[in-house]
Amino acid sequence: MGETAHDRGFRTPVKKVLSLTAPLEGVTIKGWVRTIRRGKGVTFIELNDGSCLKSLQVVLSTDLENYEEASRCGTGACLSVTGDLVPSPAAGQNWELQSRSATVLGAADSDYPLQKKRHSFEYLRTIAHLRGRSNTFGAVFRIRSALAFAVHRFFQERGFLYVHTPIITANDCEGAGELFRVTTLPPKDPPLTDGGHVDWQQDFFGEKTGLTVSGQLQGELFATAFSDIYTFGPTFRAENSNTSRHASEFWMIEPEMAFADLAADCALAEDFLRWLVTYALENCAEDLTFFNERIEPGLITRLEALAKAQFSTMTYTEAVERLEKSGRTFEFPVAWGNDLQAEHERYLTEEVVGGPVFITDYPADIKAFYMRLNDDGRTVAAMDLLVPRVGEIIGGSQREERSDVLVQRMRKAGISPESLSWYLDIRRWGSCPHAGFGLGFERFLMYITGMENIRDVIPFPRTPDNARF
Repeated sequence: MGETAHDRGFRTPVKKVLSLTAPLEGVTIKGWVRTIRRGKGVTFIELNDGSCLKSLQVVLSTDLENYEEASRCGTGACLSVTGDLVPSPAAGQNWELQSRSATVLGAADSDYPLQKKRHSFEYLRTIAHLRGRSNTFGAVFRIRSALAFAVHRFFQERGFLYVHTPIITANDCEGAGELFRVTTLPPKDPPLTDGGHVDWQQDFFGEKTGLTVSGQLQGELFATAFSDIYTFGPTFRAENSNTSRHASEFWMIEPEMAFADLAADCALAEDFLRWLVTYALENCAEDLTFFNERIEPGLITRLEALAKAQFSTMTYTEAVERLEKSGRTFEFPVAWGNDLQAEHERYLTEEVVGGPVFITDYPADIKAFYMRLNDDGRTVAAMDLLVPRVGEIIGGSQREERSDVLVQRMRKAGISPESLSWYLDIRRWGSCPHAGFGLGFERFLMYITGMENIRDVIPFPRTPDNARF
């Protein structure tokens, strides 16, 4: 490892200290106390700085000038310790730091809520400002950081342009009406039109606006200029849902490719998912081992299987036939024209295919207006990628590049073509086949870590009745 600014007299990360292969004098580490044990004439402190799962044992002796202060600092306190790294006689650790000096940078009161005991995830959500100091959430957010980098690396290495699409928008990409409103109008007595409705023309943007549910429509515009693009940013849904898989604010990864059909879209989705899983296995081994041991036994085996799996393809029509012939009684009825539910998706991927599977060509009436109408006039060139344990993990489609067909689809969906004139323009001027998909980053993190609640893979979850921190 090369020298960093941290090493030149400031601090050495615990992760780097633990990777050393020989004793070293004059090491400075800084971090937060996980545990503290006072013995006769000696105190043992487990110090963690978040750089890795493991902590470094610090040994304080009574020779320290401020031994009493340092040894009574309490769990949660922040310390700076300088000393000599020596082999540790204790089992389970190679090194310990024999301190020469210790400074309490920040004391912790006795009511520090993260004491050495198991806390439920529900409780830890109430102290989300501190839960990053716990083993589980330290591992979650290190993996989140590593995989965010991996997302960019995947697309950048393939020549995709990164696009920052707007967060404030006047259009509802999904047409579900689940936008959070953005307005400067007074909540009491807003200006009204002659018809008694809110006069949005007097609002800040001169029209009704909200927080984006997707950057896809703007991404399509850029794909018709740069060929291959991707977005990776926050999206919002004002859906009053309290399930373990829904959040009001989440992050979406949305590539868009010009000159691509549905088959090319599926190929990119397969490559992308396989890349991310492989990257996690190769670069997040310590944290994945923790999840494998504490959260979901068999996790690593499952991820290794996915990284090497054959991805199957099945049409929606075939999927419905398989479900109808299964002999299973599902909670939600199975019929052509109904959307597939999580229980159907899991049955298909876990019991019919036994691995990842693309379901393609869904009924047009249950899919978004922008998906390309197939020649049969009743299905669209859409795909969902299903994986064992969670069902759908990626959703995408070939987009409708024919202006006249798109206008018809918009009108059928109750969307005014005039409201999306800029979107229609790219079908008038140099239109081309194009396709893309969306991957919810938090849903993917749940799959990678085995965590069962979306609230536990995003730093500060936003859900109905909750916008704390």
